[in-house]
Amino acid sequence: MNKKLLAIAAAAAMALPTMSFAWAPTSDINVIVAYKAGSGTDRGARVLAEGAQKYVGKTLIINNLPGADGKIGWTTLVNAKPDGHTIGFINLPTFTTIATQKGAPFTTAKVVPLANHLMETSVVVVRADSPYKTLKELVDAAKANPKLRASTNGVKASNHTAAQLLASTADFKYKAVPYGGTADQLLALRQGEVDFSCAKVADIAPLVKGDKAELRILGAFDTKRIAAYPDVPTLGELGYYDQWYGSARALVAPAGTPDDVIEFWVDALNKTMHDPELVEKHEKAGMSLQYMDNKELGELIKAQEVFCRDVISKLYK
Repeated sequence: MNKKLLAIAAAAAMALPTMSFAWAPTSDINVIVAYKAGSGTDRGARVLAEGAQKYVGKTLIINNLPGADGKIGWTTLVNAKPDGHTIGFINLPTFTTIATQKGAPFTTAKVVPLANHLMETSVVVVRADSPYKTLKELVDAAKANPKLRASTNGVKASNHTAAQLLASTADFKYKAVPYGGTADQLLALRQGEVDFSCAKVADIAPLVKGDKAELRILGAFDTKRIAAYPDVPTLGELGYYDQWYGSARALVAPAGTPDDVIEFWVDALNKTMHDPELVEKHEKAGMSLQYMDNKELGELIKAQEVFCRDVISKLYK
């Protein structure tokens, strides 16, 4: 981590007020992650959980409940006892995409925002030995052969939406193949079961580096090039989707959690995510730490609901 960023994080941590709360956890914390171990969400959650222990005073235990594009884990989360001992991660926009569907097992009102953790940009990837060296080559091939296959992390999940945004703006058809989550989706690509995928930067970071890289990045869903990958063009540069798209990974509690419990968690997570050691760990892991407090996260969830209704819903007609 560079010295300037470390100094900023250290100053922020020192400036945080010491507060006492009427509530504090009396047992270890159940942290629900709606995706399998080894996924991007899981890896980020484990880094955060380890760093949070000194501010929470208890061990945060990751409970992976994968399946049904996140529905299993999130349904368990919203129905958990709202006593502060169960919190969980939601992934935006997947959470709001599900919540805004007819007959959804939950709504956004079933959770209380605590803090945003990561904000990850989506990218288009192929195998390192793929014949497609550029995004234009992939698009041209897809136009010539609408049977090209893309693995996704589930029907209408975040990476499926990314592929839809690319295909709709580049004007091509493809075959979406859903898997149980991002880890399985990228494994399918690495094994040659599909032709391309869309995923988040943190998910593919370990797979695109060095002489033994398994994947190649062709394009980024952003308005400017990603600093860590300056040679990768944005989709907008090529005339395709020209806005940022990715995933926010945020912490919430079940609705009904008392205010004093929420205050405890907002404070603890604020201190955790401004801890210089934790900031450095995120940077080394290629994770885009972007803290938002509970109010900012609440606004983001509302904005994502609008995005799901006005943009995402039109991609699947």
